Amino acid sequence: MTVNDDSFTNWMHREEIAESMIPIIGKLHREQDVNVLLHSRSLVNKSVVSILKTHRFARQIAGEELSVTETMPFLKALTTLDLGPSQIDIGMLAATYRSDGRGLSVEEFTAEAVAGATGDNKIERRSSRDVVLYGFGRIGRLIARLLIEKAGSGNGLRLRAIVVRKGSGQDIVKRASLLRRDSIHGQFQGTITVDEANNKIIANGNEIQVIYSDDPTTVDYTAYGIKDAILIDNTGRWRDREGLSKHLQPGIGKVVLTAPGKGDVPNIVHGVNHDTVKPDERILSCASCTTNAIVPPLKAMADEYGVLRGHVETVHSYTNDQNLLDNYHGSDRRGRSAALNMVITETGAASAVAKALPELKAPITGSSIRVPVPDVSIAILSLRLERETTREEVLDYLRNVSLASPLKRQIDFISAPDAVSSDFIGSRHASIVDAGATKVDGDNAILYLWYDNEFGYSCQVIRVVQHVSGVEYPTYPAPAV
Repeated sequence: MTVNDDSFTNWMHREEIAESMIPIIGKLHREQDVNVLLHSRSLVNKSVVSILKTHRFARQIAGEELSVTETMPFLKALTTLDLGPSQIDIGMLAATYRSDGRGLSVEEFTAEAVAGATGDNKIERRSSRDVVLYGFGRIGRLIARLLIEKAGSGNGLRLRAIVVRKGSGQDIVKRASLLRRDSIHGQFQGTITVDEANNKIIANGNEIQVIYSDDPTTVDYTAYGIKDAILIDNTGRWRDREGLSKHLQPGIGKVVLTAPGKGDVPNIVHGVNHDTVKPDERILSCASCTTNAIVPPLKAMADEYGVLRGHVETVHSYTNDQNLLDNYHGSDRRGRSAALNMVITETGAASAVAKALPELKAPITGSSIRVPVPDVSIAILSLRLERETTREEVLDYLRNVSLASPLKRQIDFISAPDAVSSDFIGSRHASIVDAGATKVDGDNAILYLWYDNEFGYSCQVIRVVQHVSGVEYPTYPAPAV
């Protein structure tokens, strides 16, 4: 047998194991509301090849490839436990088991590591929380995809309605088509049909009512059977408490804005300050995509090294608020063709840091350039630290943060030397540290942070909504504090 034959045999063996993982992962998700993760990446509804690629990607962050032969025993061990709703990272189980040294069996170690989700400790399944999308643009449709994807267990969040302005002929058909196919993010994973007579879109069995309105104060959501819903405003039309309060109509319990909030509206970056949301707060903001990208790594660096001052330069993909070709625009430069130019523009991300991370007293400045790519941006975060360090120390620290800290769902890490922007389309993290581009000289550090300003941000919005709705389940093993 040749070396190539050995490699192919090994591949087929791993394929077979990954294939046997799929029904176990699906059953845990549907029957026990357990989301199986691998280094913060969900394995629910993933293909054989996707599961194998996720295992292989572990070498980018952990330094060595993780094999399905290592994680499968932990997955099998989970099936023997009386698990309640939770998120369980089998990658972290395998990694911590390696260094445990107590001689426990896989079954014993797993039972101990997830004890908080078993037996008398497990939390009960919660009833679904209704969600309404106000606006159905780029972010709205991605949030819809995520809500439909996460509805598999029948619990958690349930997308009940979208509210839009009435367009011309076949409005609902065209909106369903935009949900079904996306030039950047690809095909919707499932089936979509339209009930024109009742103004409904049915996506993977989820009936979504389409409500036509130009004025949020005119909608009675209880007329559609919607109650105590979380309304996600994707329009950005209203950003202060007075304007967003217009949404608090019958059937709506809370309002979440997918843009920076103004005045006293809390700006929330999940992973950093989501635990500061007061239970009785009815209006909040998820800040901007760039704020979500820079605040988690900024907090991580401040916690370990201290930060005296900083500057962030964002190289941002163009968005729908720019003109395709030169035309009139309220902003001078944004009127010039987005597809043909680099456009200097303003960013409020630096000033928004103070709202999301008030304990950081260091001054942070910022600027932005819009460039001719349709998605994925990069933030270049230049920091003056309180103490000197080395590039190796910073990279080791940020790698560990991405693997085992409370910020592991926000911060990803990649060491691929040939990474470019399109590689990060579909990333579910708020930002990804590019190890190869990182520069450190004494007390100066420059971090290059990729982020999918559409999908990664939408994932952050969903995390905030899950938190305020009470359906954010605990993760095991618990991340290191």
